[in-house]
Amino acid sequence: MAKEKLRAPAFDDIVFELRNKEYGAYKLRKRYSRNMLIALFIGLVILCSAVIGPFINAKAAERSRTMRKETQVEIQLENLDQPTEQVAPPPPPPPPPTEAVTQARYAPPVVVDTLKPEEVVQLMTADQAIETVVDADVTAIQIIEEVKEEVAEEEPEPEPFVVVEEMPMFPGGDAELLAYISAHTQYPEAAKENNIQGRVIVRFCVTSKGTVSQVSVLKGVDPDLDAEAVRVVTTLPAFKPGKQGGKPVPVWYMVPITFTLK
Repeated sequence: MAKEKLRAPAFDDIVFELRNKEYGAYKLRKRYSRNMLIALFIGLVILCSAVIGPFINAKAAERSRTMRKETQVEIQLENLDQPTEQVAPPPPPPPPPTEAVTQARYAPPVVVDTLKPEEVVQLMTADQAIETVVDADVTAIQIIEEVKEEVAEEEPEPEPFVVVEEMPMFPGGDAELLAYISAHTQYPEAAKENNIQGRVIVRFCVTSKGTVSQVSVLKGVDPDLDAEAVRVVTTLPAFKPGKQGGKPVPVWYMVPITFTLK
C-alpha cells in the first residue's frame, strides 16, 4: 500500500478549523500576503516616480538650455564672381548743339547836310554801350549754364550693364563685403524657431555714383529671410562704381547670402 503524502495544514486552516470560513475573515487572511505585495509594488513605483521625475525634468531643461546657447548663425557668401560676358561699350554721347550767334547787319550812316532841331537824337556814350553789352553777355551765359545743368539733372541714367571692363568694387574687396553682411544680419526669430534655413540670392544695381539701388530677390527661401537679406543689402555703403570706356556706368551686382542654424 503506497504511502500517502501528508500535508501539514496551514496556520489559517488551523485557526478556522471549527469556524465559519464563509464569514469573510478567512478570505481576508488568505489574501493578505498578496495584497501586501501589490501595495508594496505600487508604493515603490510612486516613490520612484516622485524621486526620478524631477531629476529627469531638470536634465531635459539643462540640455535644452545648452542646445539653445550653442545655436550659432552662419552666413556664407558664395559665387561672388560676376559673369564674364563681354558687352559692347556704349556709343559716345552726341556733341552739344552749337550756340547760334546772331549778328546785326551793319548799316552805314546816312550823311545829310542839315539836321532839324527836333530830329536830333541823344546817342549813348561808348562807356554806356560797352557796359550794356557786357551785362547782356554775362546774363545770356548764366542762363545757358542753368539750362544745361537742368538738362543734365533730368537726364535719366542708362540701363545697368551686366558686365563691364571694370566691375564695381566694395571698399576693401569681397572679404569686407562678407564681414559687413555677417555683422549686420539678424536672424529672424520666427525663422529660427521654425528651423528655416537656406540661401537667398539678392540682385541690386551699383549706380554710376556707387550707391545701391533697385534691390530685389532673385531666389528666395522664406519671407522673413528674404526681407532680412534685402534690408542688409540696402544698408551697404557706397561701392567704387564700375567703368566702361573709362566712364562710370551702372552695373548689376549679385550677392548670395546663406542663412544656417547650428
